[in-house]
Order: sequence, then structure tokens, then C-alpha cells
Amino acid sequence: MNSSTSTCTNEFVVRQGSLRPCRFGMFAHARAVAAAAAMTLALCAATTPAFADVLQTDEVLSRSVAERGLSAEVCPDIQATNALVVSADGTVYFARDAHAPVKIASITKVMTAIVALENAPLDTRVVVDAEAAGVGESSAGLIEGDSMDLETALYALMVPSGNDAAIAIAKAVGALLPGYDGSDPQAAFVAAMNAKAAELGCEDTLYTNPHGLDAGIFASDCHSTASDVGMVVSYAMKNDVFRNVVDSGDTTVEITSTDGSPRFLSLVSTDELIGVYEGICGVKTGTTIDAGYCFAGAAVREAGEFYSVVLNSPDSDTRFADTVTLLDWTYGNIVDKRLINSTEHVESGGESHPLAARVAHSQWPDCTVDAIASDPELCVEVFELAGDIEQEASFVELQGDVEQGDVVGHLTFTQAGQTIAECDLIAAESQKAPDFFQKIGVWLDRFVRGLQDQPQTASSVCLNDPSPLSDL
Repeated sequence: MNSSTSTCTNEFVVRQGSLRPCRFGMFAHARAVAAAAAMTLALCAATTPAFADVLQTDEVLSRSVAERGLSAEVCPDIQATNALVVSADGTVYFARDAHAPVKIASITKVMTAIVALENAPLDTRVVVDAEAAGVGESSAGLIEGDSMDLETALYALMVPSGNDAAIAIAKAVGALLPGYDGSDPQAAFVAAMNAKAAELGCEDTLYTNPHGLDAGIFASDCHSTASDVGMVVSYAMKNDVFRNVVDSGDTTVEITSTDGSPRFLSLVSTDELIGVYEGICGVKTGTTIDAGYCFAGAAVREAGEFYSVVLNSPDSDTRFADTVTLLDWTYGNIVDKRLINSTEHVESGGESHPLAARVAHSQWPDCTVDAIASDPELCVEVFELAGDIEQEASFVELQGDVEQGDVVGHLTFTQAGQTIAECDLIAAESQKAPDFFQKIGVWLDRFVRGLQDQPQTASSVCLNDPSPLSDL
């Protein structure tokens, strides 16, 4: 067996102990000039010291930057205190202090939407009472007596981050929960939020209200972690209604006023990457004094769907810049690698193929059979920083006649201990076994070799280089 190893400052308004970001700079304009806003962010970032916020404790695929020996140049340079990038299949690509319990502000509303969607039909009537209308802070502009169906209320919840919608939804859906005792529907709803978090495997999450405010009359021990937020967002994005809502951007919804007349609300999205960043499709901002500026994002491209979490960024622009940095870094390190890279070639079937191995024929003293990969063009999509691609070759003990096309071995490719690809080794030529008279010659040859302490058979050798020559 053979193996080889191969920052711009944002303005804010202080209200009831929370920071409410004003729409700032180029983001205050229409989405048509969003690209200019992205350019502004890039220019601002360029004035900061390079790699000032790459930590040796940052984790890449569950190992620290220090353990991997990675340079700052290949790591994401972000300012958020806590961060995460996780794929749709649950693989954590990047983590910064991701298990520390911290405030998450309005990212709480992701769980509010989940519990609502799973416990009430979309045509459930949601009515805005005085408490909901007067909650303050981030608002969808709902008025006491307004009513709408649940689907509309979810837009009011997620697009402008409506605290008013959060309370209205919690009361409407809380009253429909199994086992509701008729006392406090909002409390029942919050209990369902915590139960769902536990069901999803969140290890350090506590919700105390459906909106995420954490100061003044809402002061409490509400908290979560970047890791838990990643799990919640990943789960939420499996719901098509949720995806449509958080990917909608600015929109207009129709509600019913107290007098029964229709009223239209223009909802301005707090997600300033919608329509700006390639593949972005949500999810939720959050901002309070204790939480700082937070954003849980989602992006989907051909290379896959990823969820990013940044908590406690210093200002609004930075939370989006941090998100862009994390997603750019993730997608930028996903590359196609060619796995069959032998520099020697052999003719087989009228075509030239990389010579992957020479496999010993056990009945001859010095005979090998040229072998090619069953898929000479084999390539695989990998995350480049996960480590070297390693190769393990196994060979069949060849006896008797070998025909071109016979399987004579196997190649297994791994990265970070995980199998990423496999292929067979195929005989590129035919080889006959020795006949009667040739066997006599082989016996004599081996007798002499034995006297001279020489090998009795040839050795199988793998010629393939598992380290790709170049990205595809």
C-alpha cells in the first residue's frame, strides 16, 4: 500500500436605553445605488490597519488559527466580538468565541417567526393591541386596532424589525398553542420559543420576550450564542415562507384598520445587503446598547448555502462589512481541485491518460501493469484551508492473465480525515501470466535473486500526486 500527502462610523438615536441605527450614507438612497454603498464600505475598510482583527483563537473548521499555523493574510479580518459561518449541512467553517452567551437583540425575531409558522396557519388573524402598538423602538408602524393575517404580520416582523408585530404575533399565536391555559398568551409563546431552542440543540439560549429588547422594562437575562444563532437560522431557512419574507427587501403590505378599511404600509428592510451582495437572501439585524450591532445573514451561490453570524460589531456599517468579509472568505476558499495529476502519461483505448500507478504482477519477478484512474478527470470541490489532500492507494494482487480494463487497485482521497473522493485503478494494458516454460525461467530467476538477496517480485507504486497542480 502506498500513500502520500500530498470602518465608517454610523449615526444613531438613543431611545429608551437602546441604539436605533439611522439609515446612513449611501444606504439611505434607493437600492439602485447600492453598489456605490458597497464601494464606500470597501474604501473605508481600506484605511484601517490590515489584519488588525485576526485572532489566533479564531477557529477554522474547529481548529484555531494558531493550531493550523495560518497567516493573518488567509484569515477573515473582522471586528465583531462573536462570529460564525456555518453551511447548510451544519459544517462550521469559521468561529470566533461562538459559544459565549451574549445579547442578540432583534435576531430573537428569527425564533419568533419559527414558532409562529409552526403553530398557526398563515391566515390566522393577528390584531394589534395597545401594548403592541406602544412597545416602541424599531417599529413596523402598526396602530392599535390594526389587523392582518399572520403572513402579513411576519413581513412586518422581519423586514423593518417590527417590535409591534412581534408582540401582536406572540399574543395571537400564543393563544393557539397546545396546552394554553388562557392566562398570558405572550408568556406561553415565549415558553414555546425556549422549548424550540432546546429541541434544536441550542446549548445556551434564553428568550424572555418575542422581540429581543433587553433594557428598561425589558431588562432580563435574555441571551444566546453565535453558535446557537447559526443553528436557529439554518433551521428557519428550511421554511419557504420564512425564506420569502427575509429575502423580500423593501416591500409594501396591506393591513386592515380599526374601521375595516384597508391601509398600506411601506416596510423598509433593515438588511442593507439585500440587492447589494451576490447571493444574499436574508436574514435579520439586531441592535441594542448591550448587544451592539448584530446581523445574521444567509447567502446562496453555486458553491452552496452559508449562514453568517456577527454579534457586537462596533457600528451598523461594520456588521455588514464583517458579513461580507466572512462570506467572501468562505466562498473564496471553496475551489475545485483536480485529483489525478501524474506527469507521466500512457496510451489506453486510443487516448492518452495520466499514468496513475504501476501494479506488480505476482507471477513475474519484475513485471508491472500500467494503471490509470477510472476517472482521469476526477476533481472535487474542497475548502482550501481545511488542509492538504491526502491519498491512499491499495493494489490488487495480480495473478493469471490481466486484461486491459480490469480493476487493479483503488485510490482514496481524504482531507482533514474525511473521505472526499474515490476511484478505481484500471489496467491500461493486458498482461499474460507466464506459461509452463516461462514459469521455469521465473523459478530460476527467483532462485538467483534469492541467493543475491534481491526482491522476488516487482513493487507496486503509485505515481499520482494527490496535491493538485492548480485550481480548476
